[in-house]
Amino acid sequence: MAKYITSRRPKKLRGMKAFDYVNYIFLALCVLIMIYPFVFVLAGSFSDGNDYMGGGVWLVPRVWTLANYQVIVSDNMLWIAYKNTIIRTAAGSLLSLSFTSLVAYAMSRRELKFRRFFQAANLFTMFFGGGLIPYFVLINFLGLFDTFWVYIIPALYSVYNMIILSGGYSALSEELHDSAVIDGAGELRIWISIYMPLSKAVHATVLLWLMVGNWNAYYSTMIYTRGGENVILLQYYLMGVINKASYTPSVGGEILEKVTSKTVSYAAIIVAILPVLFVYPFLSKYFTKGVTVGSLKG
Repeated sequence: MAKYITSRRPKKLRGMKAFDYVNYIFLALCVLIMIYPFVFVLAGSFSDGNDYMGGGVWLVPRVWTLANYQVIVSDNMLWIAYKNTIIRTAAGSLLSLSFTSLVAYAMSRRELKFRRFFQAANLFTMFFGGGLIPYFVLINFLGLFDTFWVYIIPALYSVYNMIILSGGYSALSEELHDSAVIDGAGELRIWISIYMPLSKAVHATVLLWLMVGNWNAYYSTMIYTRGGENVILLQYYLMGVINKASYTPSVGGEILEKVTSKTVSYAAIIVAILPVLFVYPFLSKYFTKGVTVGSLKG
């Protein structure tokens, strides 16, 4: 009977060794460690504030309520920050991807004059910088301080993303380029019509990085703006909500009796990460493929 049961087990399970079981257990613990903070915040966002302050809410709320989300939805500044962040994420990511990929295409061409010099100059900027104060002076000198352009122009180009994109372009067959040149196509036409469509995985990977980075950014708002309505971003506003000892929402009545600054901040966190949760599954399938293709050649 035991032999029959063993033979009925899948081949994958029959071939597993002790190390495989330990590895699966370790990976399951890693997944749990990464998921639990989200579950904890989600439970707090749906909890009654007074009940939550009593402690003991770890997985699910004891007293369910939507009051925390009602407070967040009624906050006008939150939606202003949301709008600014969406604009920055969309415009900044697309412009940065376009500009960086254009440079990456040029760097992938071996016939580019002074190519080694440009490579060395780019790599130098990855390891050495002027520092915060000189950079702040430069931003102020260019007239970007406390303007929305401070989010767009300095982030147009990334050396690391250029290296990934350039590697993806270099992995394509050189015959494609030669055939296009024979047909009379210029370099810009070749990049737009041939290289970009054939490098969707690399572009999607870099676009995902840019979108997540722009969506989660708050440092540039804190340093290079005064945090006004025209430039405030969601994460910077969220940081202020979390750090406030007391939060004074613009609602009254029974809702205020059910919330605290802690539970409201949890609701704000959930609202802030929802777009990333919806967008990431559509781009994640390109992630591994894009990084692999982009690292084949340099």
